[in-house]
This record gives sequence, structure tokens and C-alpha cells, in this order.
Amino acid sequence: MLRILESQAPVKQTATDTISILSGRLQSATLLEDRRAAILGLRSFAKLYPASVASGALRDLIACLRRDGDDLDTIKVVLETLLILFNPDEKSPEASDEIALWLADEFTQRQDNITALLDLLESKDFYPRLYSLQLISRIATARPERTQESISTAPLGVSRLVAVLDDKREAARNEALLLLVALTPSSAELQKVVAFENAFDRIFALIDAEGSLTHGSMTVQDCLTLLANLLKLNVSNQSYFREIGCVSKLARLLAGVAEEEEESKDGVSDWAKPQRDMNVWGLLAIVQLLLIHGAQGTPLNQDACWKSSIVLQVLHLSFSSTFGVGIRAKALSTCADLIRGNATLQEKFGDLNVPKGHPEAFTESNNQPLPNGHPTTNVIEALLELTLEPAPISLFDVRLAACECVKAFFTGHKGIQAHVLRRAIEGHKSGEDEIPNILTVLISPNDSRATSDPYQPWMASVLMFHLLYEDSDAKAIALAVSEGNADKGEEVISFVQSIASKLIAGYQQQEDERILVGYLMLLCGWLFEDPDSVNDFLGEGSCVSTLIQAARVSSQSMPLAAGLGIFLLGIIYEFSTKDSPIPRSKLHNLLVSALGREVYIDRLTKLRENPILRDFEVLPQCARTGSESGLPDVFLDKTFVEFVKDQFSRILRAVDRDPAFEVSVVSNGVQKGISRELVDSLKAQVDEKTNTLQNLESEMVLLNRRIEQEELDHRRTKDSSAVELARIKQINDSLHKNHEEELKVVHDGFARQRDELIRQYETQLQNLDARLQQSIAENEEKANKIRERNEAEIGDLRITVQRLEAQLEKASRDHVQDLQTANEEYVSKAETLENRAKRAEEKVEELEDMIKTIRTALEGARSERDSLKIRVDEKETARKEVQTELDDLLIVFADLETKRAQDKKRLKALGEPVSEGEDSEEVEDDADDEDRPEPD
Repeated sequence: MLRILESQAPVKQTATDTISILSGRLQSATLLEDRRAAILGLRSFAKLYPASVASGALRDLIACLRRDGDDLDTIKVVLETLLILFNPDEKSPEASDEIALWLADEFTQRQDNITALLDLLESKDFYPRLYSLQLISRIATARPERTQESISTAPLGVSRLVAVLDDKREAARNEALLLLVALTPSSAELQKVVAFENAFDRIFALIDAEGSLTHGSMTVQDCLTLLANLLKLNVSNQSYFREIGCVSKLARLLAGVAEEEEESKDGVSDWAKPQRDMNVWGLLAIVQLLLIHGAQGTPLNQDACWKSSIVLQVLHLSFSSTFGVGIRAKALSTCADLIRGNATLQEKFGDLNVPKGHPEAFTESNNQPLPNGHPTTNVIEALLELTLEPAPISLFDVRLAACECVKAFFTGHKGIQAHVLRRAIEGHKSGEDEIPNILTVLISPNDSRATSDPYQPWMASVLMFHLLYEDSDAKAIALAVSEGNADKGEEVISFVQSIASKLIAGYQQQEDERILVGYLMLLCGWLFEDPDSVNDFLGEGSCVSTLIQAARVSSQSMPLAAGLGIFLLGIIYEFSTKDSPIPRSKLHNLLVSALGREVYIDRLTKLRENPILRDFEVLPQCARTGSESGLPDVFLDKTFVEFVKDQFSRILRAVDRDPAFEVSVVSNGVQKGISRELVDSLKAQVDEKTNTLQNLESEMVLLNRRIEQEELDHRRTKDSSAVELARIKQINDSLHKNHEEELKVVHDGFARQRDELIRQYETQLQNLDARLQQSIAENEEKANKIRERNEAEIGDLRITVQRLEAQLEKASRDHVQDLQTANEEYVSKAETLENRAKRAEEKVEELEDMIKTIRTALEGARSERDSLKIRVDEKETARKEVQTELDDLLIVFADLETKRAQDKKRLKALGEPVSEGEDSEEVEDDADDEDRPEPD
């Protein structure tokens, strides 16, 4: 019995079959309830069978977004199903990363699909807005570029996304914020569109609503990330950000952090400090995005930050002990970017003061105590103290950032650079500085400083390197510094030799490699292209041989210091001369024999391949990269690394350069050193000029002889010219007499011709006057006839138009009457309705044809009327042109009469006789002209 029942039981369906049935039902269902039920069934399978559901029903599910967008329940289920497909169960046999790519491709291949999701953002309901944002985020994660393009192309796509930031519901607002963060990092066009949708004001409003920097949560951090995406390398957005006053909002946020610290007695809670520091760090990073060195808008951004007092707020963070090392270092780095390369701000920055020991308030007064009695100190002195004072390794990042800030203060400003150098020299000589002095640290460091704090001489070397780098004037000032008093019998040692002796001692005593690298950086930058400093260094004869020996010995224990030592030797040889304390030829022998050409090239090659130098740009220069010794792996300065990489090939080839060849260095228009090629060329020029001078002397003798001969010829020519002049004068007198007689004869003939021309001209004037009067009469008669004919034609056309309009009105009345009759017959006689309807339709068609004919005739009449008007206008224009020509002729006649009168006056002035008949005729002509009527 059981077997019979089992055989009659229906076949058990698999999940794939059920999904197929539900997909077909969704595709064919016409009722909303049926489609919703099918979607609910598919949602239950989406978690475990994402590939099957997607392959069978994905396009229909997307179609439901457009078709059933008004039904909240259906849209909610559809969105939930699609989200499940993007996040299936990891244990599902169909789970794969390719499913997300497939789903994203299906959405992004058609613009309508993304537009449908964006349309749901217009809904005020919570779930459609939230789920659509989440779905767009999943699509953007899989296909970011296509999603950015689709959103940018969609109508008001970006506007809808940005508008969600105003949503009071945190879930939807935060989801929109995260989506914008994901969309904006790489697309400059999308960044511009988002920015001009009032995104900046919305971001700052959201930060204030979330508790600002001090009490803000991850949402504030996301807002700062979005702000950074919109400003990074986008000049247009930075300009817009600056113009709408958002820089002052950054300053207000930083000021709010300081106010929270001052108002709260216990400060910020320990659990809130990590997030606060993250927010402050993010805001400082945004400020630095506006201050990229060399960018087009950086000077304007620097000025805007200074005017909004961001510098003071950043200095507060830099010297405040309530913030961690990371925040203080970031603040100092930001402060360096705020003034770097801007001469005006560098000068103003040097006048700022910070409270001594109490950094809670700042002032711009010069060394004046604060109202609460706290003394102040100059900000540069405070930065130097922070940089050069021995400090634990935990503060290394702050010290390094303070060093960068000091470099930014004087780099690129020759005046400040010279002032800082002279101030350091004066302070070292006087020995009265309260803070560590750069020269004092370099020349006379403490014995224990090498082991306790190697970064004190290293940072002093870096600062001195930047003070002297590529500045010949500063090198000359430093070269004049010396130690020892010759009057007291002490040995006088120059600054260069002091650094060289410290370097040699460091090699011999195996001091920390960082100290040696600092000295080597300073010497390399100082001696490069400065023969005077090279000669000063070579004044201590043992330095070169000791440096060669030390570089060979320390190649294993201190490879970086050994390589830089060889690099320094290459610089010394490159810029030495035969007149140096150690001649150039002897230096070459030392490098080739004592060191060896192969060793020289090998050490420099290993230096270039050293990871510390090779990978400097990608290695973080901070305390977190400490070595086994507990010290950070920070050995080099960025500018020095660029210098070594630029000059490496030159120094590498220096050992192969002939000692007879000396490099010529031109600094500030003054040549240093001797160029043998220049000497040879000058000798050749002297020989050439000597030969030229001899040739010129011989030519001068020939020229003197030629001049004497020419003077003799000149005297002869002068005598013959006097005789010829007398003969020409006699001929001229006789010609003058003949010319007067001929002139009289010509004048008489001219008078006769003139009288004849005057008579002919008067005859022509009379003929032209008669023809002019006749032409005027004929044109007026023709114009009157044309005007009468046109008026008659216009009257006929008006009568025709009235007649046609009457016919049209009558036809319309007949048509209305026929329709009324047909309607009455339809009510009374239903059986004949069809026939009469046909007859009425035929009549309507005839009437329509008649109306069209009448309208055509009317339009033709109107066109003819317009053409007649045009013809009348043309005739009127022709008449005016004739009248204009007549006026012109009268003006010409008047000009001729005036010219005739002037000719008679001129003849009278010349004394020629003028008959009275001509005068009377002229009077009569003038009278006739006055009596003649004026032309119309």
C-alpha cells in the first residue's frame, strides 16, 4: 500500500526548478500581487543560490524597479533581493566573486538601470532610499569607472546623491556620504560637479552637527575624507573652495579644538582622544592639499590661510602638550607648507611669538608679555630649541617636522637666509645664546652627545646644508668663520676644516653613522662648485689620505658613510686646480693609486644602490621605522638625495678626467678656477690680433699716400671748377632773358584758350539745365500714372477679398444648417442614418475643398497685393534716386559757378583785363539762380 502511495506521489522539486518556475512567473505575471509573491520566493533562494537566481530573474528584477516604482512594498523586496545577490552566503556552492562583477555589469551596461536606482532617491520613504544607496555602493565597488560615468550621465544624478546629505536619518545620510567618498577619488569631472552642488557647505554643516573635530565620530572622519577627495589636485575646486570662504571654516574648526581644551578642566576623555586626533590629523591633511609646493593656486591658498589665522591655530597644536606626537608633527609640517616659497609670509612668520612654556594662547606682538603675565619667545627660536635640544626618541617626529619648518622659513629667501646665517655666526662668537646654536652644535659638540642624541648634530648639519646649498654668498660668509686666536698663539682653523676634523674623528672613533652622514651632507653641498672651499678643505693636508683610509675601512660597518666619503672625494677632485694646496695631479694619483679606480666606482655604485638612498621617496621618514639600535632609520635629507641623484654620473666620471683639465665655475658672474681651454683660446686670440695690427699699420701707410694724391687732385679740380662756374653764369643770364619773352607769348595764348573754354562751358550749362527740367516733368507724370494704377488695383483687390469672405461666411452657414438637418433626421429616422451620414460627409468634404480653394485664392490675392506694394515702393525709390541725382547736378553747377568766379578774381589779381560784359553776365546768372525755384 505504501509503495502504491509513493508511486502516485508528485515528483520532488529541486531548488533550481523552483527558481526557474518563480522566474517564469515573475516574467509573465500581470498582477502586482503575483509579481510580489514571485519576488518573495526568489529572495528566499538568493542567499544560497545567487547564481541561479541572477541568471534566471536578474533582468526582470531590474525591470521591476522601473515598472513598480510606485509600490513601496514591492520595491523594498526587489532591492533586498538584489542586495542579497551581491552578498551571498559564503558557504553557498554558487558563491563567487565573479557574481558581483556580473551583477555590476548588468546594471552599468544600460543607463536606464542606474537611472532607476537614482530615481528612488527622490522617494521620501526610508527603505527605498537606503537600499538604493547600498546597491549603488555595491555596484561602484565592483565597477567604479562605469558607475561614475553612469551617475554623471544620468539626469540630476549627482544632485540627487548630494541632496541625501541633508537627510535627517543618519543611516541614509551616512550611506550617501560613503558612496560619495567611493566615487570621487579619481574622477576630476565628478569632483567638480559634486563641489558645485553645494557639497562644501553641506559637509561643514554635517561636521558641526556631528560634534565637530573634538566630539565627532567616524562620520566626521568620512566628511573630511570626502573633502580631501574633492580638493586633491583639483585647481578648480580649490579656487571655488577659497572663493566661498571655506578656508575660514577650516580655521574655525581648528579654533574649536583649542576652545574645547581650554574650557574643559580635565580635557577630552581618553576614549575620545584617538578619534579626535584622527579628525584633527585629517583636517591638517586637507590644509596641506591646498599648499602643494609649485602648484598653480598655492600662493593664493597660502595668503587665504594666513588671513584666516590658520597659522596661529596650527602653531597652537604644534606646541600643545595635550596632543600626541603625530598631531604635533603633522601641525609643524603643515606650518612649513603654509610659508614655504612665499617671501611675504616668510617675513611675517618670523615676527610671530609663542608663549614660553604656556602655549594656550598666541600673539603677534614682539616679545610682549601676555595679559596673564606669561612671557613670550620668538617662534623661530622656539622651533630651533625644539629641533636642536636633546630629546627622547619618542619626540623625533616633532623635531624633524620642526626642522622642516625652520627650513621652510628661510629657503628661497636670500635675505632671511643670510640673516639666519649671520645670526648663527654672531651667536656662536658671543656664546650668549640661550638656545642651541647651529654652529656651536657643529663645531664644539658635547662628548656624550654622540651616543645620547646623534640627531642633534645631524639636524644642525641639515640646517647648515640648506643655508649654504647653491648660494655662493652664503658659502663665502661661512668660509670666513674660523676658530682660534692667532694673537694668543692658538692655531686658527676654518669652519670647513673644523667640520672635516669632526668627520675624520667620527670615522676613527666609530661614532653613530647618522652623525657622519650629517657632516658629509654638509661638506658635499658646501664644496660643490666652490673651488675656494675646496682649497680651504685641502689646506689640512692629512684630510684626504685619512678620508680615503677611513672610507675603505668603514665600507662594511657603515656603507652609507663610506659611499658618501668617496662621493666627497670625487667633489674635491672635480673642483680642485693645479694651484690647490694639494695639486690636482697629486689628488688624481691618490685616487687611482691609494684608493683605486675600481674601488672608487664600486663604492659609488653601491652608494647609489643603497636602499636608504635608492628608495628614499617611498620610505617613511619617521620614528616608526626604527632599527635594532632603537633609533629611527632616518639618515638623509630630501634635497640632498635629489642633489646626489642629479650629480651622481658627473662625480662617477670625475676620476677619468685628465688632471690637466680644470672645471670652470661661474658664480654670481665671477669665474672661479681656471679653464685651460679658455687660456688656449685667449692665446690664439692674442696672436690673431697681433697679426691683424701689423696688417692695419701697413694699410695705414698706403692710405696716407693715397690721401696726399687726392688732395693734389682736389686743388686742380677746384681751379677748373671756378672757370666753369663763370661760364655757366653767363649762359644762365642769356637764358633768363629768352625765358621771359617766351613766357609772355605763352601767357597770351593761355588767355585766349581760357576765354574760349568759358564760352563753351556756359553753353553746356544751359543745355543741361533744359534737359534737367524736361526729365523732372516726365518722371513726375510717370509717377502719378503709376500711383493711380496701383490705387485702382488695390481697390479691386479689396472688393475681391470682401466678396470671397462673404462667400466663405455663406458656405459656413450652409454647412451648419446641413449638419442640423442631418442631426434631426438622425433622431427621427434611425434607419436612414447611415445614408444621410455618408451624404453629410460628402458635403463636408466638398465644403472643405471649397474653403481650401477660397483660402488659396485669398492668399493669392494677398500675395498680389504685397507684390503691388513692393512695386509701388520700388517706383517711389526710383523717383527719390532721380531727385537725388538732380540735387547732385545742381550742387555740381553751383561748384562750377563758384570756381568760375574764383578764376575771374585770380585773373584780376594777376592784372589780366576782364570785360564788363563778363561781369554783367555773371550778375545776371546769379540773379537767374536766385529767381530759379528750388527743386523738390
